[in-house]
Amino acid sequence: MAENGDIFLRAKRRTFSGLTEDVEREWRGPFCFIQAADPQLGLINDWRDSGPGDVWSEEVQLIQQTVGAVNKLRPRPRFMVLCGDLVHSMPGSPYRSGQEADLKRALEDTDPSIPLVFVSGNHDLGNTPTPATVQQYCQDWGDDYFSFWVGGVLCLVLNSQLFYDASLCPALKEAQDVWLNQQLHNCLEEPRPKHVLVFQHIPLYLKTPDEDDDYFNLHKDVRPRLLEKFKAAGVKAVFSGHYHRNAGGAHDGLDMVVSSAIGCQLGGDAHGVRLVVVTADAVLHRYYSLEQLAAQGMDLDLRKLLQQP
Repeated sequence: MAENGDIFLRAKRRTFSGLTEDVEREWRGPFCFIQAADPQLGLINDWRDSGPGDVWSEEVQLIQQTVGAVNKLRPRPRFMVLCGDLVHSMPGSPYRSGQEADLKRALEDTDPSIPLVFVSGNHDLGNTPTPATVQQYCQDWGDDYFSFWVGGVLCLVLNSQLFYDASLCPALKEAQDVWLNQQLHNCLEEPRPKHVLVFQHIPLYLKTPDEDDDYFNLHKDVRPRLLEKFKAAGVKAVFSGHYHRNAGGAHDGLDMVVSSAIGCQLGGDAHGVRLVVVTADAVLHRYYSLEQLAAQGMDLDLRKLLQQP
């Protein structure tokens, strides 16, 4: 529900590097950012013990560990995006306000030079969002969809729950669709972005574009339409979470990147984040466990790419 106004509406309302949008539309060389997903305070206890989700100290520790590892990176990431399911308690549920407050406190130590970008997930809005739950999210975390420029790259943050089930808020879905169509149309005008990236919670698909419908992907009645729109506009990659495992694929030049969680793991991956390096010709990404990122930082081959003119 946003134009390109305050592009980072966060727990701490930092400005984005102090640069104007006009400056950020210009390509000024390679950079990196962090993509994370599903801190989801309360899920580990709920999943492990079938409890009510009233304990989330483990997730707080993992977020603090994430912040510490990201703060140490050199060169610094241009931003860190959290791709949804910020907390586990659904709208109106007990413990939600406490989970949100603890998440904001854990993120406060993020270096001020690394802006935070929040993406809405199904636990943030409800599996079937309503105008009220979307409004509450926007008050607590910022707009549920918006765009921003960074270093010549256009980034689109989407509310994927409106693609999944907008039966109780069809007007909100229509508004995002109109906005998105305009944004994608603008990508084809000169000067064109160096790259176009999309951030959302629910993946378009987990492995292949023609896979069957699943709780963890967008369904076939919307998936082909979005893929066609994104590819026509030159979108390079779609980054998502939701699956709590690493997955994804590539199709006709469009990467579908599914990153595992900071919080609860549902597969064999470690708690971690994805480091993304953007060069003039490519968008490269690698998943790091939190321990690996804290101990060794960015791999040398990726660091060398950031030193290119």
